[in-house]
This record gives sequence, C-alpha cells and structure tokens, in this order.
Amino acid sequence: MARREYRQTAAFSLPTAISAPGYCPLAGRYRRGIAERLTYASFFLKIIRCSVRTNPCARLNMSVHLTQFADLGLAEPVLRAITAAGYETPTPIQAKAIPTLLEGRDLIGIAQTGTGKTAAFVLPLLTRLAQANERANPRNCRALILAPTRELAAQIDDSIRDYAKFMKLSHCVVVGGVKPRPQIKRLEGGVDILVATPGRLLDHVSTGALRLDGVKTVILDEADQMMDLGFMPAIRQIMSKLRKTRQTMLFSATMPAQIRKLASDFLDNPAEVSVAPQSKPIERIQQEVMLMDASAKRNALRDILKAEDVKLAIVFTRTKRGADRVVQNLEKDGLRAAAIHGNKSQNQREKTLANFKNGSVNILVATDIAARGIDVDGITHVVNYEMPTVAEVYVHRIGRTARAGTDGIAIALVEPDERTMLREIENLIGKYLTAEGAALHIPKPVKKPGGGNRGGGGGGQRRGSRPQGQTVTATGSRKPGGRRPGQGGQRKAG
Repeated sequence: MARREYRQTAAFSLPTAISAPGYCPLAGRYRRGIAERLTYASFFLKIIRCSVRTNPCARLNMSVHLTQFADLGLAEPVLRAITAAGYETPTPIQAKAIPTLLEGRDLIGIAQTGTGKTAAFVLPLLTRLAQANERANPRNCRALILAPTRELAAQIDDSIRDYAKFMKLSHCVVVGGVKPRPQIKRLEGGVDILVATPGRLLDHVSTGALRLDGVKTVILDEADQMMDLGFMPAIRQIMSKLRKTRQTMLFSATMPAQIRKLASDFLDNPAEVSVAPQSKPIERIQQEVMLMDASAKRNALRDILKAEDVKLAIVFTRTKRGADRVVQNLEKDGLRAAAIHGNKSQNQREKTLANFKNGSVNILVATDIAARGIDVDGITHVVNYEMPTVAEVYVHRIGRTARAGTDGIAIALVEPDERTMLREIENLIGKYLTAEGAALHIPKPVKKPGGGNRGGGGGGQRRGSRPQGQTVTATGSRKPGGRRPGQGGQRKAG
C-alpha cells in the first residue's frame, strides 16, 4: 500500500511526493522522517543540475526557445505593443540581452543585422524609462542612441515609435543632411530618447542646443560600422561628456581590437551576449556568378534587370559616383532606377526609399554605407555590380533578398581584378561559387566594329581559366581548401 501510494503521488507532483509520507527509494523502506525526505530531494536536484551542466545546448534551448516576451519582465504597455505587432517569441539575442539590461547592467551584444538586436535594446530601454517615471530636462535627453547612418537612425526611431505606441514618451532623430533648425526647436523642451548620428550630435552640442549631462542610458549600435566610417574620435568625445553613472550598451557585428578597447574604456563590468555569426547566406538564396570584363557589365546588368521575374532589385556599387553612373545607364535603357548614397540629402534618400517601397522605382542602386538600415520586403534580386572588398559584406548584401520565407536570387558580376575577392567570399561561406565542371551559360560572341570579338572561349586561353562573360551558378557544397567538386553529384545551391 505504501509503495503504491508513493508512485501515485510522484506521478502528479514532486513537492507532494517529497513532503507526504511514502516509500523512499533511497532508504528502501517506508519512513516519515524529514531527514530522509530532504536527502531524497537533494539527490534529485543534483541529478537535474548535473544533466543541465553536461548538456549546455539543452540549457540554451530552455532559456531561448521556450521563452515568451511575457516572461522577460517587460512593462505592460511594451508587451501590448509587441502583441499588437504580432510577436510572441523573442529571438536569441533578445532572450539573452533583455533580462540583463532590465537589471541595469552594461552589455556588449555581438550580433549581425537582421537578428532582432534593435528590439533587444529598445524594449528594455522603454521598460526602464517607464518605471523611472521622470521627465527630460530642457535641451537634454534621458537616453541616447548612436547609429552610423541616417537610414539606420530612422529605422531605430520607427521601432521606438511602434513599441512605445501605448506610452507617453518623446523621441526624435538628429542626423545630418537636413536643416538643423527644426531639430534645435525639437530639442528645446527635452526628449526622452534621442537617436543620432555622431557628427550632427556634436554640432548641436557645440552650439549649446543640446546637453548630455542628463543621459542615463547610452547605446552604441553598429559600433564596428561607425569605426569603419571614422567616427571613433567623435564617439570618444561624446562619451567623455556623459555622466559617470549610466547604463551603457554596445552592439556590434564584429569585435575588432579597437571596439574592444572602446568597450573597456567606457563600459563598467559589462555582460557579453552573442549569437551565431551570419557567415553563411540562407539556403533560399540562389547565388550566381558571371565572369566578364568590366566593359561588359553594363549590358549584362541591363539584361538581368529586364527579366520578367525581377520585381524589386538592389544593385550594389562600391562608390557614390559609380552608383550615379549605373542609374544613368539604366534610365537610358528604359528602366526605373534611383540611387541612394551619402551625397544625397536626407529628404532625397527618404523619398527614394519611399518610391522603392511603393514600386514607383523597382531598382535601387546603393552603396554599402547607405544600405545600412534598409529593410524592404519583396526584394527578388540582388546584383553585386562591383564586388565588396570585405567578404562579410557580401553576405550582408545578398541578405536583402529571400526575406519572410520567400526565395531570392543573388548575382555577382565579377571582372578579372575581382577574382581574389570572390575567393575570399567562397572561403567565408564554405562553398565554391565557380566550381569546375559546373553548367556554364556562355553568351555568343558579340562582334565589335573593327573585327574584335568579346566574350566566348578564346582559342588561346590558359588551361583552367574561364571564358569572359560566362554565368556560373553556385554548385559545390565542399569547403574551399580541398579538391574542387567534380561534375558528378553536383547540385544547384538553394
């Protein structure tokens, strides 16, 4: 009877099994003593702790995949806004960062664009501001968010607007490329959250339009990008003007030594969270490479973008002048295109993005800097008109397509001088984009005045080289460094 009673109790409730009289498997007999029951409880908890310690993946799954926003301790108005936006489960960076930030700790977050890191710092920021129940002083702000580009600053401000829709918090954007007077007027009464680029922020500080002594929370977003743009001296100048007692967050896709030194100088015993780096493109992106001379790129781009399956496309160039030149050529070919880069005013960039989103123009030609912060659904094609000098940038570029469960196509136009960049990209993503034996689509030679032919396989080409103008679809799945995959058993990359 006692043995059956224990089994029935344990099947329903562990606390009941421990506290109620029953059969104790450790003692081997029926006992009512509290010592034996506590011994059993301690033994059982040790087993659980050992299991979690030896299986860290299970612990991560419990803390990340089984967590809901409602479990993170966010303020009720913030949770309402999250629900209204249709979100229930946080991303890994959000599940890791939000509880730490709600405790008021400094934090280093290592995550790529597109992992949900904006919400990872906006949601706890809104919660802490609501709990403090304070008002900003004139010409001051309670929280400062620094971003490298105007587009990213605008995107962050949009997220704040969405998640603070049920709260009475003020926020504004301060960036270059627009007249400063409206910004000065907006800052006169003080704001709760200020999103800014470093240059324009220092302009307002130097004129006395803005003070930074009231900032209690500062967030550096895309810190490595700000370093690449040469903002590091400006950031250090801004950080030196802040109060000593504050909460500081630094988010970066990579952590070079200069960024690590910045964190060491201005963060106080920070927690560090990271998610797996986005070093490989998603499988739904079909990657293609076209090998050609630089002079053949214009016609190749025209033919690609005139295809019927091209709905929305982004074309990447390395320079601002190159972007303008590509737009001019596309317009001459009868295509609807617009450029976005650092030489455009803020109003021009906003108008261009709006036209791209509503379909007035279906081709956006952009530099990497200006493209930071562009988040548009429905992009079917990404064309690398000029290859990036950093391999990781290639992954960021083609990640603009195949969003929200859709498929996408990424095409790279590679000239001879860019072959080294292509090899670096292949090493990063772990697959050959130009595997030997792949199915090649070689355009017919085009006769030029004077008898010269371009493209096609010339009779004097070196063994192992490829004809100019050929298209190679990503095929091999073996990691570079080994023997190239042969023709047999190849499959088209998804």
